[in-house]
Amino acid sequence: MCTNKNSDYFDSDFCREQYRAQEGSPLMLFGPIIAQKIPKRNVELCGESGDVCRHQAITPWQEMQAAANKANTPCEFTSFVGYEYTGTPGNSSYHRNVIFRNSSVPSLPVSYIDAPLDSMLWSKLDEVCDILENCDYLTIPHNTNLSNGSMTPYRQIPKTIEAQQKYAWHRLEREPIIEIFQHKGGSECVNGLSTIFGEPDELCDIEAIKKIGRPRVLKTLILNQGVLTEGVGKTVIPTEECEPNVAGSRGVLGAGCIDETDFLRSSLLVGLKEERRIGMNPIKLGVVASTDSHSGTPGANKESDWRGAVSGEDSPLGRLGKGMLGLPLTTAIEGNPGGLAGVWATENTRDAVFDAMLRKEVFGTSGPRIKPRLFAGWDFDDNLCSQSEMISKAYSEGVPMGDDLAPSDNENRKPKFLALATRDFNSLKLQSLQLVKGWIESNGDLHNKVIPMLERPYGEDEMCIVFTDEHFDSQQSAYYYLRAVEPPSPRWHTYDCKRVEPGERPPVCTNDDYPNTIREMAWSSPIWYRGVQN
Repeated sequence: MCTNKNSDYFDSDFCREQYRAQEGSPLMLFGPIIAQKIPKRNVELCGESGDVCRHQAITPWQEMQAAANKANTPCEFTSFVGYEYTGTPGNSSYHRNVIFRNSSVPSLPVSYIDAPLDSMLWSKLDEVCDILENCDYLTIPHNTNLSNGSMTPYRQIPKTIEAQQKYAWHRLEREPIIEIFQHKGGSECVNGLSTIFGEPDELCDIEAIKKIGRPRVLKTLILNQGVLTEGVGKTVIPTEECEPNVAGSRGVLGAGCIDETDFLRSSLLVGLKEERRIGMNPIKLGVVASTDSHSGTPGANKESDWRGAVSGEDSPLGRLGKGMLGLPLTTAIEGNPGGLAGVWATENTRDAVFDAMLRKEVFGTSGPRIKPRLFAGWDFDDNLCSQSEMISKAYSEGVPMGDDLAPSDNENRKPKFLALATRDFNSLKLQSLQLVKGWIESNGDLHNKVIPMLERPYGEDEMCIVFTDEHFDSQQSAYYYLRAVEPPSPRWHTYDCKRVEPGERPPVCTNDDYPNTIREMAWSSPIWYRGVQN
């Protein structure tokens, strides 16, 4: 409405004096709307009912469908119709990506303004999909590391077992996977949670926007008639644990409290705890990763050739700065090139890839095209890695990642895991295969542990091992996922620093605020085991 010169609204006072006032004005005008817990469309542009903007949204939505459907070529290139459900209540990330199975989609997306709760989103999508032939969808939470506890299940759900079970069922059906890594940082894990027992994991700190105990300094910014200026003063916000069942704020600014449900590893434990309480697991999520790029360059995430994720990062100095327009957003030097999503599908078609996502047989990487795979079973041969029928036997004798390992008839048996990964041949060799385990003790304590399974100091093209969990307890509910790790390699900003003349290099090129190296890695989806209670 404000950028198309042929639009009837292009020369309106709002579009001319506010929306197009400067480059960051649209974000600053849109942000306060989606930061509300009960959002409403801009009345000045959309009218009291919002119908003006709903009608205007039809054409771009149709253009997006046409582009996705034109690009889709079965068995060669699969593209999906989708959109981002962008909610930031209290400036905390509540974002989801909505993906449709095929070309049968609603006449308009269901937005955060239409459905400001996850349960409402699924219900409203169910309503509009039910009237269409073969309409199917799934949702994928992303940027949960910036959520401040807003991803806690049962938001505004009645505090009854029946209502919570209904919520869990709906989420299990419609939200099978979560994003573990993107350009706004990692969402795998965080060190220092008082509710989780386990040794600190140094890999949790890679591309970590927030760390418990590290304060966040925010500038004072003023928006007047669409023009953003920097005011006097700053705010120092401690990074602490959220109060139980109380969502915090300012996560999209990299600030505010940290909750168990902000990160995959701890939120999976919350899911296991809830399963013990209500009989269903509302946080049973497979793993993908994404670039989350706003530059229209999907998959362009090479550390040595990153061009930025948003406007304003199109030069080395732009990327090495403190963020778009000086905002304390997780962009520029705090951002990273993002990750990739992978699926183990029977063929490269919409149905096959969508089905793989539904069954959680998916994985994520921090950028390189590493291919991890994890199976669990009770009878795997210890020499399975060397057998030509390895994968077919793994399927026939066990379960793949994303699935449940059923209890054994013999409570003294220990589960075995077939863990394997192949390197990206345009990246470094693999150095480590690690099994991440989370479990609940009989007293209810939540634990996790990183178990080194295979270490190769000089790296390997392929790594494979059959590993037995000797500390397995058949009465403990648990999850397991694989992490395949490369040796250290240069972080993206070190390349940009070299592109800038020595006299023009910003302080980040010479200080220790950001590490010069990273560890690229890949994560499988988990395998779950439900403890047998005596």
